[in-house]
This record gives sequence, structure tokens and C-alpha cells, in this order.
Amino acid sequence: MRAVIQRVSSASVTIEGEVAGRIEAGLVVLLGIEEADTTEDSAWLAAKMVNLRLFVDETGAMNRSVLESGGGLLLVSQFTLFASTKKGARPSWHRAAKPPVAIPLYEAMIAQLTAALGRPIATGRFGEMMQVALVNDGPVTLLLDTKARE
Repeated sequence: MRAVIQRVSSASVTIEGEVAGRIEAGLVVLLGIEEADTTEDSAWLAAKMVNLRLFVDETGAMNRSVLESGGGLLLVSQFTLFASTKKGARPSWHRAAKPPVAIPLYEAMIAQLTAALGRPIATGRFGEMMQVALVNDGPVTLLLDTKARE
């Protein structure tokens, strides 16, 4: 799994003109799932994301997690995170998991994040054309990959 994580002051995802999910301050997570991913990958990633110290404390240092700060979390599936641009100008998506593999893992991630935060998260809808609007705060943007755990 790959996740692009952005600290935001606000964000929303719109599908066919209707807002499907919205948060104020918190994290937007764009999530890519590949065929080799498992629920162990989603569990590790969910725990990592909710505990990353990306929010400022009273001294101005990034020393609080989204869990500690009470921020929101907006999760959006994004198969293009596994694009291969090795040959030519047209990306290949062969590493991205097909829906029978990806949907259960996406749903597991929603459940794991909800449990870890102790509150519901906002989401897009798997496989839908979505418009994501956000105000990146900082900017703070990280890339996590479960196959390259650092």
C-alpha cells in the first residue's frame, strides 16, 4: 500500500456534485492498493498514520498526532499511486489491485482508522470519479509505502 498524507486545514471530496466527505483540520490520505497487499499492511499503515506527529503543540513544534489533536481524516482511494511510467508516455496500472482485492482492503482500512481514532472518518467512494479539494497546511506532505517501511 502507498499513502500520500497531507496535513490540511480543510478538505472535501465531491462525487457527481455532492459532497461525500468533508473534514476541517486533519489529514487527507490518498491510498493506493496493490495486488500483493494484505490486511497486515493496512493495519501497519493505519497505526502509523494516526500516530504520526504532524500537528503543532503549544510551543509550535510538530509534536501531536491526528489522534491527539482531535483532527479529522479523509480517506480517498487512488489506484494511480501504483502507476508505472517506465516505458513510454502512457502510465501502466498493472500493479494496482483489481476491485475484488482492493475493495476489502479499502474497507478494512476504513474500519482500522475508525477504530484507531475512536471516531468515524470521512471517505470518498471506491472506483468513483472524485474531485478532492484541500488546503494543505504547512505544507506538510508525506509518502508512506508498506513495502518500504522506514
